[in-house]
Amino acid sequence: MSFHSRFTRELARGVALACVLALVLAAVLWWVLDSANTRKITAYFSQSIGISANSDVRILGVRVGSVASVDPEGTAVRVVLSVDRNVPIPAGAKAVIVASSVVSDRYVQLTPAYTSGPAMADNAVIPLTDTATPVELDQLYQSLNTLATALGPNGANANGALSDLLNTAAANLNGNGQNLHDTITQLADLATTLQHSQSDLFTTVDNLAKFTTTLAANDAQVQRLNQQLADVTGFLAGERTDLTEAVTQLGVTLGQVQSFIADNRAALKSNVDNLAEVTRVLVDERSSLAEVLDVAPLALSGVANAYNAASGTLDTRADINELTNPPLVEVCKLVRQLTPNSIPQTLADVCDQLAPVIDGLVPLPTPAQALSDLQNGTLPALPLPIATTLYGTPTAGSSTGGGQ
Repeated sequence: MSFHSRFTRELARGVALACVLALVLAAVLWWVLDSANTRKITAYFSQSIGISANSDVRILGVRVGSVASVDPEGTAVRVVLSVDRNVPIPAGAKAVIVASSVVSDRYVQLTPAYTSGPAMADNAVIPLTDTATPVELDQLYQSLNTLATALGPNGANANGALSDLLNTAAANLNGNGQNLHDTITQLADLATTLQHSQSDLFTTVDNLAKFTTTLAANDAQVQRLNQQLADVTGFLAGERTDLTEAVTQLGVTLGQVQSFIADNRAALKSNVDNLAEVTRVLVDERSSLAEVLDVAPLALSGVANAYNAASGTLDTRADINELTNPPLVEVCKLVRQLTPNSIPQTLADVCDQLAPVIDGLVPLPTPAQALSDLQNGTLPALPLPIATTLYGTPTAGSSTGGGQ
């Protein structure tokens, strides 16, 4: 073998070895880079029909990774998902196998999308309880076949029960389309009303719950109340004859009152009008009545103290100096004391102005002069109460009263 042939063979061997090493290096680099940019998530499904390696992994329909492997594991299927590390996935996310159509490939959907909070860590596991698979077409057919068999002539309709039900429903609905429409519309309105009043409804239910809780907490008092109500009911039942008689007599009495009012309507009206007049006078003179009520006890006390039980007289005292005034002056003084409650102020002023004039034209004796002349016998006898002591000390034999 020539040198040229050996060199060519060695060169070809070196090139082949270099290609193999390059492929191995590329595979290692790809694996390292792919592991650095993806995270592994393991999900367990009850079945994985239509899912294989390289099937899409999506979030909200957007591809974020692929299926790395699908392996059966007991009664479940372990599916390893390779997801882009830059896409956050919420902790506790669920995995669902989605079939976009009957004949298309299926993909794994992670839900829900991440918004905030903790994210799912690398090598996380989604348990079987948090995964779901679509219903297969053969399962749907099997369910429909089972339902048809159960309702068929060998099932619920063996004796024509289902046919009778359908015939009865058709007869009841025949001609009642409008009524059925109105019923459904009213139910929709009711649902809308309940939705708008859900806070009030929940508040009512909550208050009812509190009420029942209070009743349960006060069970003894409630039982006592029920017992007392039962006693009252028993008493009324035992006295029903008397109650009936009382109600009958009340009816008769009301009839008599009605007849009396009808027969004496004019007199009753007159009495009510007079009573209204009396009430008006009392209202107008309420200040005077209040004064009387304030002064009357003191006056009665003074009368009681002035009574002399030994002589049977009312012993009083008088201001002797007042007896020296002319009679008209005394009258005007009394008038002055009554103003402005009963006598107008003008009348008192006129009395003060006319008293000296009249006294000068018609001089009248003073009360002291009249008493002096009466004692001397120069005046006719006056009907004065001899039992009253005007001033001075009572005669011997009479005891002193409280008002002397």
